[in-house]
Amino acid sequence: MIRSRWAGLLIWPMVLPFAVWAALRTSGWTPVWQWVPLVAFTPYAAVASVIPLLLALGLRRWAAAALALVTGAVLATAVLPRHFADGDQPASDGRLRVLAANLAVGAGDTDALMDLVRSLDPDVLALQELTPAARERLEAAGLRRRMPHVVDRAVGGVHGSGIYSRHPITEKPLIALGRFRQARGVIRHPSGHEIEVVSVHPCAPRYDYKVWCWDQGLRALPRAGGQLRVLAGDFNATLDHGLVRDLLGSGYRDAADVTGHGLVPTWPQQGWEPLPGVTIDHVLADSRMAVNSFGVHPLPDSDHRPVFAELGLPRFTGH
Repeated sequence: MIRSRWAGLLIWPMVLPFAVWAALRTSGWTPVWQWVPLVAFTPYAAVASVIPLLLALGLRRWAAAALALVTGAVLATAVLPRHFADGDQPASDGRLRVLAANLAVGAGDTDALMDLVRSLDPDVLALQELTPAARERLEAAGLRRRMPHVVDRAVGGVHGSGIYSRHPITEKPLIALGRFRQARGVIRHPSGHEIEVVSVHPCAPRYDYKVWCWDQGLRALPRAGGQLRVLAGDFNATLDHGLVRDLLGSGYRDAADVTGHGLVPTWPQQGWEPLPGVTIDHVLADSRMAVNSFGVHPLPDSDHRPVFAELGLPRFTGH
């Protein structure tokens, strides 16, 4: 009897943390700043939430089992759809191929990135942590010949970005918060569409004083609607962050999620951080665009894996 009573008391400390996790993730509330980086690991919490459920069932603690079951269902509902491709796609006429890569303070391997450019043949390349030295290496390797139109916001350190395009591009005012420079430009596509592209890179919320910059950097991104837009790059956020879900709610779709690749990690590449991988690099496309394909690729000497999406453009009807 005493052993059974102790078992009943011990099961609750196992069940309650997962229940709190599910409640916070669903509500979008941030009780402490540490929750901002922690919530990115929700897919792992969803898998681990099965353990207290099985223990509660084995111990016949029905109240704890019921809470664990609800918790697991909430977490599974949040995570599992990313593993399955969406069936419906809007009709499209023309394509836009988008590649995004974080260069890790310009250190990303130039030859490997150029191999990706040649094999994937993107219309747009959105770069983060683009330094002047990395820009010079890439252009010496032929990037400017393949993609002659550029929005160059390269700068030393982690703060630079840029957009290379096969098609003419008109620069728009960059989004600058906490020294991070998110480049913007409008591409004139041969189909007749004008498409705004943002090279996304808000602050990384690794410390308390950077959470505000991260928050404001994501809030400053243009919402969907009106002009076609694509947001591509290192969001430092997953689909478990409320700010990303707000962007999706405005009328974007996450290319990885649409194609069933939403749980493929993009950071950190093996050997960079002693952490399980999370999906913080994205291509968000206007919901009027089809998502024909998506992939995550290696890039030596960077802590991020580049992401690539082929998007289908809606039929152009003029202005």
